[in-house]
Amino acid sequence: MENKQELPILIAGGGIGGFATALCLCRQGRQVRLFEQAPEIKEIGAGIQIGPNAFYIFERLGLTAAVLAKASLPQTLKMMDGITGEEVTSIPLDDAFLKRFTHPYALIHRADLHRIFVDACAGLPGLEVITGVKVRGYTDLGDSVIVHSDQGDHTGSALIGADGLWSAVRSQLIGDGAPRVSGHIAYRAVLPTADVPEDLRSNSMTLWAGAKTHLVQYPLRNGELFNLVAVFHSDKYVEGWDTHGDPEELKFRFRDAAPPVKALLQKIDSWRMWVLCDRDPIKNWSSGNVTLLGDAAHPMLQYMAQGACMAMEDAVVLAEEMGRSDTSIADAFVRYQDRRYMRTGKVQMSARLYGEFYHAAGVNRELRNQFLQARTESQTLDSMAWLYNGI
Repeated sequence: MENKQELPILIAGGGIGGFATALCLCRQGRQVRLFEQAPEIKEIGAGIQIGPNAFYIFERLGLTAAVLAKASLPQTLKMMDGITGEEVTSIPLDDAFLKRFTHPYALIHRADLHRIFVDACAGLPGLEVITGVKVRGYTDLGDSVIVHSDQGDHTGSALIGADGLWSAVRSQLIGDGAPRVSGHIAYRAVLPTADVPEDLRSNSMTLWAGAKTHLVQYPLRNGELFNLVAVFHSDKYVEGWDTHGDPEELKFRFRDAAPPVKALLQKIDSWRMWVLCDRDPIKNWSSGNVTLLGDAAHPMLQYMAQGACMAMEDAVVLAEEMGRSDTSIADAFVRYQDRRYMRTGKVQMSARLYGEFYHAAGVNRELRNQFLQARTESQTLDSMAWLYNGI
């Protein structure tokens, strides 16, 4: 029987949020036990974008150099009209951007970012990582928490559910059913940059906005790889992720796309498909010695490129609150969610709006283009400040 004074903090989920939390807590001298349902620690997926607000987290954790060694720094954020091929707006990521937000905008493979956190946790005293364990539920006893898994029970002083969109911890804690299916389907692929025609390459994060479709393209790993994400509306799928897509459906959905978009889509032989889901924001995601983090707490659509960033911010804020000596774990969890729910809720709702904005059709598309083209660079940067200035 473990001594209750030495019980570890239990973390369900070994993704970016889970390992970021483990890193922060172990650096406080805490004992942490992290459970990952996969048989080995690795990340899947493709490229992700990390805004300046993420670099405030990297700076605090001493990870900036490691991130920059793996990331690509684009010269611009660009929106193109995916039907006419005209440029709608372009945001230079130059000295003016850095002066405003201190840190850069970067592009990185999700697996590379995950590995940076895993490596930072390697050898930390007090951290135990257990793979091949699926958390099914928990029992909060007040002075301890028992995690129930398919491999038996584990006792800890608290439980942090960082187990993603389909969180078992959330299912018990909140009980709000399945996530909301957006009706948006994402196809993701990564290919060697050498396989992309030179005239279609650019050191830019470029979004081609079509009618109920969009394509995102950008470089990864210092230009070695090329990331493509194609999104369209469909009611054909209810749930699921990381499954093989249907190239014919993809071709049909982008049938009216501009020639560069069609040319890029033709370069991909194999696509992985995700059904995009989110939830409405909630104010309370803690109860007693149990709390949620990242997508388990506030799942969002990808249109703000902030899912991983919000999880990393969560980890830092949670550790700050738990690091206060004048508080119980339960009180720390409440203060953590109180500091986070308005910011994460704003990102959740903004992501939905951005999705509609990107996919505008007809007159709405023309109004969108006119609105963005009339904006000054200063106005554009002002509109980003609430997010990119960080926590």
